[in-house]
This record gives sequence, structure tokens and C-alpha cells, in this order.
Amino acid sequence: QVQLVESGGGLVQPGGSLRLSCGASGNIFSANTMGWFRQTPGQERDLVAEVFTGETPNYGAFVRGRFTISRDDVRPTTVYLQMNNLKPEDTGVYVCHYLAGMKEYWGQGTQVTVSS
Repeated sequence: QVQLVESGGGLVQPGGSLRLSCGASGNIFSANTMGWFRQTPGQERDLVAEVFTGETPNYGAFVRGRFTISRDDVRPTTVYLQMNNLKPEDTGVYVCHYLAGMKEYWGQGTQVTVSS
């Protein structure tokens, strides 16, 4: 089992910034993909960003250079998402994701609301 604990969501004005964190604990494989997906009502989850251990990150198209994902593999493994120049359309529940082989886990999600 892997447990994912997210933090850092909230309400921010357009153009503002937020930093999300997701800590993973439990049976962590040394090589894994961690990242963030965005969930909005009536829509499938969109990839925000993900990074495999030691590799270049992969970003969703809507990010367009505004977000940066990073990870710290000193236990506990933690992945960070720095979100800059936030827009109202970025609003949603941001859910942490962990994948290693056939093992996949999701966090509870943290709400990000961009509104004036």
C-alpha cells in the first residue's frame, strides 16, 4: 500500500501562485512516476504534470510553461507543483498520482480555486 497526502490548495486571484505538495509513504518503489491530475465536474481527469524518477517531467497542454513539477526522493518521497500565473480555467480538484509497475494510487485531492 502507498499513502498519498496532499496539501497547498486554496483560493487565489487570477495571476497569482500556489504550491502544491504530495508526500508518499508506505511501500514505495525506487522507480516510480508521481504527478498531478486535475478533476473538474463532468470531465475526465486531465494530466497536469508528472515525473518519473530521474527523468524529464511531462506536462499537460493547458499548463503552457506556467507550472513546474519537482520531486524530492529523500524519504518521504514528495512531489511539488509550483503553479504561477493562475487562470480561472485552472480551477479544479488537483489529485496526486503514484504509479509503479501495476501499482497505482490516487490521493484525496486538494481544491484549487482561481477567482477574483
